Amino acid sequence: MDERRSTVAIAHDPWNVGDLDLAAYLERVGVGEPREGGGGSDREGPDRERRDAAGSPGAAYLERLYGAHIRAFPFETVDALLGRAPAVDLREVQEKFLGGGRGGYCFEHGVLFSAALERLGYEVHRRLGTVGPPGENARTHLLVEVVVDGRRLLADPGFGSGMRRPVELRDGARSTGGGMTFGVARVPQGRSWGWELRKLRDGGWDGLHVTHESEVYPVDLVAGNHFVATHPDSVFRTLLVVTGFLPDGSHASLTQGSVTLRAPGTPTRHEALAPGGLDPWLERLGVRLSEEDRVLLHARLAELPSPA
Repeated sequence: MDERRSTVAIAHDPWNVGDLDLAAYLERVGVGEPREGGGGSDREGPDRERRDAAGSPGAAYLERLYGAHIRAFPFETVDALLGRAPAVDLREVQEKFLGGGRGGYCFEHGVLFSAALERLGYEVHRRLGTVGPPGENARTHLLVEVVVDGRRLLADPGFGSGMRRPVELRDGARSTGGGMTFGVARVPQGRSWGWELRKLRDGGWDGLHVTHESEVYPVDLVAGNHFVATHPDSVFRTLLVVTGFLPDGSHASLTQGSVTLRAPGTPTRHEALAPGGLDPWLERLGVRLSEEDRVLLHARLAELPSPA
């Protein structure tokens, strides 16, 4: 890899992106390094992954890397359920994801994915969003904005919604894949504006969260992560959530009581977990717990009612 490109934005590095083992990350997600005049795969062809005007690998490579990331790493809330605030600094996140065989939630996914993009030469802006009504809920969801050829693209690797490719930050833009359609709408937020990510369902558009445009700093993640992982009102303190993709391309959402499966061209399936059914699903979705954590998780779930 071109060392000039790999050191982009590292001279002033508040996010410590220089700590990322980029080669290990790309190997883990199964995507080759971008090449001058072409992409990481001969099958894609040189025109598919051309570099943009700023010298980044371009939109096609971004889409491929994003898709590989969300397939390689599950969204999971085990640490918060066990009363732990997962680390959100890059060194510990990559140790958990790359070395520990785990996934995580939005702060962890966003830290890792944004660092990889910066190391590859993309223009990256970390953004915080609000899940639920603004003014009632804090800005505790981390997203990644990527600028390619002047277009602002929103990547959401740590929400677990199943969105398979980034979507343009433009009123009315859509992203479709895997039988699901997501859209963006510019919405008022008090005296300012935000970007609402929506999912198209049978009854129309369902709002997922609103992204705000203010600058984000590492300390913002520390504060938000502490709230989400430890506050008694946080849903992740009482609800196990694991989502990810299966080898056949279907998307699975797991809680302590059920699993939901979505696949293109087939009806959504909701299944109650049979006794003893949790551990096999955790393994299938890529959540590889130590025996100690597995015992702690089952003990914690035994204290909680099954979700409705």
